[in-house]
Amino acid sequence: MMRQYELVDRVRRYNPHADEELLDRAYVYAMKAHGVQKRASGDPYFSHPLEVAAILTELKLDDATIVAAVLHDTIEDTDSTQEEIDKLFGPEIGRLVEGLTKLKRLDLVSKRAVQAENFRKLLLAIADDVRVLLVKLADRLHNMRTLHFVPPEKRERIAQETLDIYAPLAGRMGMQSMRNELEDLAFRHLMPDASASIGKRLNDLKRKNGKIIAKVEQELSDLLSAQGIEASVEGRQKQPYSVWRKMERKSVAFEQLSDIFGFRVYVNTVEECYRAVGVIHTKWPAVPGRFKDYISTPKENDYRSIHTTVVGPGRQRVELQVRTHDMHEIARYGIAAHALYKDGGVDDREVLAHESRAYQWLQRTIDMLAEGDSPEEFLEHTKLELFHDQVFCFTPKGQIIALPRGATPIDFAYAVHTKIGNSCVGAKINGRAAPLAAPLVNGDEVEIIRAEGQVPPPVWESLVMTGKARAAIRRATRDAVRAQYTGLGRQIVVRAFERAGKPFAEDKLKAALPRLARASIDDVLAAVGRGEIFSGDVVKAVYPDFSEERKLGPQPPLPPPSESGWFGLPKGSSLVFKFPESGENKTGPIPIYGLRGDLPVRFAPNGGAVPGDRIVAILTPGEHITIYPIQSPDLTAFDDQPERWLDVRWDLDAGKRNLFPARILVTAINEPGTLGIIATALGDMGANIDTISFNAISPDFREIIIDVEVPDLKHLNGLITELRTKPVVSKVERVNG
Repeated sequence: MMRQYELVDRVRRYNPHADEELLDRAYVYAMKAHGVQKRASGDPYFSHPLEVAAILTELKLDDATIVAAVLHDTIEDTDSTQEEIDKLFGPEIGRLVEGLTKLKRLDLVSKRAVQAENFRKLLLAIADDVRVLLVKLADRLHNMRTLHFVPPEKRERIAQETLDIYAPLAGRMGMQSMRNELEDLAFRHLMPDASASIGKRLNDLKRKNGKIIAKVEQELSDLLSAQGIEASVEGRQKQPYSVWRKMERKSVAFEQLSDIFGFRVYVNTVEECYRAVGVIHTKWPAVPGRFKDYISTPKENDYRSIHTTVVGPGRQRVELQVRTHDMHEIARYGIAAHALYKDGGVDDREVLAHESRAYQWLQRTIDMLAEGDSPEEFLEHTKLELFHDQVFCFTPKGQIIALPRGATPIDFAYAVHTKIGNSCVGAKINGRAAPLAAPLVNGDEVEIIRAEGQVPPPVWESLVMTGKARAAIRRATRDAVRAQYTGLGRQIVVRAFERAGKPFAEDKLKAALPRLARASIDDVLAAVGRGEIFSGDVVKAVYPDFSEERKLGPQPPLPPPSESGWFGLPKGSSLVFKFPESGENKTGPIPIYGLRGDLPVRFAPNGGAVPGDRIVAILTPGEHITIYPIQSPDLTAFDDQPERWLDVRWDLDAGKRNLFPARILVTAINEPGTLGIIATALGDMGANIDTISFNAISPDFREIIIDVEVPDLKHLNGLITELRTKPVVSKVERVNG
């Protein structure tokens, strides 16, 4: 355990004017307060706050922060009080200890709602003084270093929390060294086998390439020195967790990684950074697309450096980072490297906000707390911010909305409110109409155009970047589909009760729910709509004495589509009939380029093809040519016969109306009048019906396969959309045989 004089010596190494008396008082007070308390390792509990303070001395923080670290567990774990800390050590240290006490009471790995609310409290606790976060991160780092003493079930929870919350927070504050160690310690406990395997391979690689690394370091140093640039060069190796994450993200093997080793070049001035890059690029060719200038455009966490990759000695790719010594301090220690934390001037928040982009991000996030919705949504949103670069956009009223880079107006709408996202039909960016898929950039003012009753299409899920938007779209889609099935099921059930001569009443159906093994009336109706429950079984559940005779014998023929009526077919049976041909000229030439004129032309027998489809032709030598849409699964039968494939395309005459074959599959309610509704809809849309076949898939539903003739793909899609609006229709899709 660290001695009293050792703590003072650590602080005085970087701060000769440290308040020795204050540090001594804090040491003695905390030691007495914790008394005989023990940690899980068996060590005196007082050793923990001392180690936290030691970590903070490596960051060269001010006296007040070091003292707060020594005292950070006294209020929570001993008889000490806030008033006593304020009296003995002053209000500044008292506020820091109070903030740390609040954080210790949080349980970020509890149930989601509690976790979200606690994360909100965490950010509020560090709003007044970011030094609270620095002590908390050091506290977590020491706990992770001793995590092997904790029971296994608790160990996994703490490691996951570290990977989800604290390591990204350290990265957002620019504290890359601490982030790397937190990630690797968590990785070691969460995936011990993967961690050990990657660690062993990294060590083997280091032993194998040690001489090459030393050679590159020397060549770089000599090269820059010859040009009058005072520089130091350091080889570096990726951390195990960083290697594993890249392997997972890019789906590559360890051997395929080219940037496990890299080099850092440290110089004195910004000008020398650019000079050094010029010298290096003159000596070795640069790899195109691998140059990034984070000096002129720093990262959100204050990181500044120039990254480049060259083809170096031995034709090996060499990754280089060129930065000043001051930039390296920021890269290692982040917000803790700012002078305000060294000189005791931490009350000058305006200076810190001006100096640090990381501090600006933290303040913006905290400012958004009052504008958020539920704690869960805030947690999801903030977690995204921890992992992605941000863009900041505005509502027309000036509210700031922060989103991941690449987010769209749809993300923006859901970030404002889920109801706004669900009802979104369009957007204006900076006063001009814009596509909903347009990526947003910093400073955009976004106005969402809404329409009540709008349901977000499922395709939106592939356009959005935020988890909140994806979850809301999936939920709205599920609700819309369920509402459709519920409405369809209600229609089927009501008519089933009418056919049985029984009154339909929801209260009676509710009483019968246990017999139907469903929790609610809507669950029953949705199940009927999906075909999972037969409507007659619902009637029987409400009226147990009811008995329905189901006809299983041959059924009478179907009437023509102009007459109303559709008689049920027994399960597994089918019926096909063909309508008279229309007056269209089917014997004229087919308008397709690329055909051979000596053979007759046909369309795909299981679905046809229409203008608007991408098409190919298959030659049957000596017999005919068949036109298929490119998406037809039947084409797989010809994969090993490339000599039969012909390149063709449509050759349409705008002045002539030709009809082309297509097939659609309709799943509809099995009741009189259904066929009439469908046939009338097809006729109203100008489609010519060629043949219809029926399959009985359940007592309540029939599949209708309809071969139609339409002028083009647009007309066919409109026809399908129109059929989907009919209350007797459950599903419509095109068939590509």
